[in-house]
Formats: sequence, structure tokens, C-alpha cells
Amino acid sequence: MTGHDSGAAAELDADGLRRIAGRLARIGGIVGVCLGGSRARGAHTPESDYDLGLYYRPGELDTGALRELAAELCGAPVEVAEPGDWGPWVDGGAWLDIGPARVDWLYRDVRRVRHYAAEARLGRYESGQQPGHPYGVPSYSYLGELALARVLADPTGELTALRDEVHCFPAELTRRLEADAAWEAPFALVNARKGAKRGDAAYVAGCLFRAVGLLVHALHARAGQWVVNEKGAVASAGRLPCAPPEFERRAQQLFRFAGTDPVSLAAALDAADALTAEVLAGAAGH
Repeated sequence: MTGHDSGAAAELDADGLRRIAGRLARIGGIVGVCLGGSRARGAHTPESDYDLGLYYRPGELDTGALRELAAELCGAPVEVAEPGDWGPWVDGGAWLDIGPARVDWLYRDVRRVRHYAAEARLGRYESGQQPGHPYGVPSYSYLGELALARVLADPTGELTALRDEVHCFPAELTRRLEADAAWEAPFALVNARKGAKRGDAAYVAGCLFRAVGLLVHALHARAGQWVVNEKGAVASAGRLPCAPPEFERRAQQLFRFAGTDPVSLAAALDAADALTAEVLAGAAGH
């Protein structure tokens, strides 16, 4: 889950957070509420926002009641999106300032999450474009969000049951992601060579970003761990026991071009080829 980036924020106590979640869960159409992001993982700082996933049934969400609650909590009217207003994947929500604390409401269509969970168990997924996500949003990121989240309010137990379903990374999805990385990462780097010959550093960087993203997702899948967005994903992959030595440093170094001339860009791609080969070789022994 991702929301607005901000400056200093303030802490909400656990009881206050649960009270907000409980009130949200009583609004029509909402199945349950989760705390996601860095605060759910215990990796937050005092400046981190609170990302609340509002899991809802499509066609039933009472956004009018959400606006009333948001205005009450913030002491002033707040813009609350309709489902779909923010795009096809992060489909809506609201950004709230509750006193000095920043809280993001992020809609999640529970029917869609359930569908993609079934697809992932069969080794299938799809990806889509979404503002703020340069790699795109793989459909299995919904499952990772829920698996890594803390359930704050779940009146019927439906959300907790769904979370239990997606707790483990599906073996078929691991095979699919490793297979995709095995052909697409080298393909991206081959295409990048064409741009390198012309000194097209922007195109080379785009191809490198795609290739590194594929490797990051394959490594997490190999380790049976969810990765939900691009932020910190390279560092997270570098901490995995299945990652090649110094993966994070080497991956980050790929984007520090010595220059934008063909020779400098080709050198970066040589390093990318070597790193890719090491990651893919690890799949054979997995």
C-alpha cells in the first residue's frame, strides 16, 4: 500500500488507530480494515504515514459515510475518492491529516483480491500501469499487501480468513516469476544495447530498471517472500539468502553511468548481464 509522501508526521496510539478502524468497518460495504506499509512491518519511522487498507465489496461502498467520518476526524471536509478515481489498481481512498498524524485510506476490492489469489495459486498474474509505480502493479501485490498487513477490524472474520489463504507464497507463482525473469531480463538488456549504441541513456536506464525489477521479483519468489512495490525492493532482495553476493550494491551501481556515451553505457550493460546471469543460475539449484 502506498500513499502520500510527507514531512514530519505524528504517532497515533494503538487504541486510537483501532477505534478509527472499527468505525470504518461499520460503514456500508467495508469488509475489514488493515494496517499496511512500513508500520505493519515494523520498519517505520516517526515520520511514516499510516496506510489503512479499506477492503470493500464492489457496488456497496458508502462513500458518503466515509466523507462524513473523514470530516469528523480531520475537523474539516476531506476529499474522498469514489472507487476507480485513482486508477485501475490503487483505485481510490483519501489522504487525511488527523491532528498532526497523516493517515491514508486505500481502497481494496475484496472480490478482486480473492480472484487474484486464485490466479496466483495457478501461477498466473497480470500487471498494469498505475501512477507512482514505475515498474507497474503485478496483481499478486494485492496478496502480498494483505499477507504482510495487520488486521485491525474484521467484524465477520472474512478478511482474516482471506489473509490466511495468501500467507504462503504459491509455488506455481514462484515458477512463473522465475521463468519470466529468465527470458525477459536478458531480452530487456539486449534491447538496451541498441540504445547504448546511440548514446540513449534514458532508454538504457528504462531497460535496466525493468531487468532489475524482474530479478528482484524472482529472488523474492525464490525465497517465498512477498514484495509489494518498488520502494526499497532492491535492498530487500539483497538481504535474501538466495541473492548473489552484494546484489544491492551491484544493482544500484548499474544506474550510476560513468557517462552517456556508447562505451560507458555498454560497460553498465556488461555488469547487468553478469548480475542477471548469477541470479538466473541460482534458479537451477533452487
